[in-house]
Amino acid sequence: MNKPAPNKHWLKLIGPGILVAATGVGAGDLATGAFTGSHLGVAVLWAVIVGALLKYVLNEGLARWQLATETTLLEGCVTNFGRTVQAVFIVYLAIWSFLVGAALMSATGVTANAICPLFAETDTATDGLTAAAKGKIVYGFLHSLVGVILIRLGGYRLFEKVMSVCIATMFITVLVTATLLTTEWWAVGRGLVWPTIPHLHDGGLSWTIALMGGVGGTVTVLCYGYWIREEDRRGIEYLKTCRIDLAVGYTMTALFGIGMVIIGSTIEVTGGGAGLIVTLADQLQGRLGTVGRWAFLIGAWGAVTSSLLGVWQSIPYLFADYAGMMHEKYGERERQPVETTARVYQWALVLIATIPMIGLWYGFKEMQKLYAIVGAAFLPMLAVVLLVLNGSPRLIGKEHRNRPLTTGLLWLILLFFTASGGWAIYVAFTK
Repeated sequence: MNKPAPNKHWLKLIGPGILVAATGVGAGDLATGAFTGSHLGVAVLWAVIVGALLKYVLNEGLARWQLATETTLLEGCVTNFGRTVQAVFIVYLAIWSFLVGAALMSATGVTANAICPLFAETDTATDGLTAAAKGKIVYGFLHSLVGVILIRLGGYRLFEKVMSVCIATMFITVLVTATLLTTEWWAVGRGLVWPTIPHLHDGGLSWTIALMGGVGGTVTVLCYGYWIREEDRRGIEYLKTCRIDLAVGYTMTALFGIGMVIIGSTIEVTGGGAGLIVTLADQLQGRLGTVGRWAFLIGAWGAVTSSLLGVWQSIPYLFADYAGMMHEKYGERERQPVETTARVYQWALVLIATIPMIGLWYGFKEMQKLYAIVGAAFLPMLAVVLLVLNGSPRLIGKEHRNRPLTTGLLWLILLFFTASGGWAIYVAFTK
């Protein structure tokens, strides 16, 4: 008989969901939301809600598998899909980690330098780097190293507290800014409930697809399983708790995306890359004054910093889990628990925080292009995995397998993210 989940404080119950929201929202979400709002206005706000719902379905399936089988989704893949999947996954994860690490360091560097510039623009550039580029590199280094120190010294609990502060900062700032800027609340309400796509044949469809696909994270979705283990959620009796937790997390993600679309719809958005954050802040100064500019910059810093910390803390779980399975399966060694104190976890943390620093010397746009190509393939693969593993009564149990509605949504996710991923790759190669 399943035991009831213990009654904990509600903040503890939604902790992993908040981490999902904080990690999944970064510079890319800021840019996509603002650009889409600038081009299409608030008529496409419904797309943010749909995108968050699709990510919720994926993460709910991951949590259901783990709680029903007491194994992570990665374990399910390694056990049931063979050596080819094992090899492809670790190569993919290494490439993705490098690209997202470089992009996040660049984003935090640009944002921090906008708040407190380190070098004067009049400085003579003997190395060919502008003052802004040098500031980005220094701040990118510092954010990465501070992230390592926080995670190594404080473990999961300190990480959770810091992330809560970051997401509160970005969440409140974006929503307050959007509320102060908008006056057409009727149009906002209509955009939330009435699906339309302005300029359908003139880039509208592309921006709408980008907005839906950009809500939340990609590979970091897998890390929810390790966060709920840190909260000692083991057993199917915790499924309802996880569903509530994820609903809160993706609601916050959707509200953030809605806020950025509203902000973008009220100002002229130009430029690109991580520097877009600075451009947005400068535009907001004309509408909300100096206080508005600084508030938005601080909120944006909270968004990109929480993404960096989330990736630094969570992705090493995947490497540690994978290494443990390989040692057990092929090395005939006892498998070690997947914990932040594990040696493989510590090494993976150091590597992901240092090797991608190479990318700081390259343009943010180029790194984002490569990241978009690699990241586009993950969500369709995840949908296939959940269709296979969670669709099998033998593997997950008859009472916990996908219901017809879930199966239909997973097929929709597979088709949608395959199409949007293909579009992202096309755009990356042609622009």
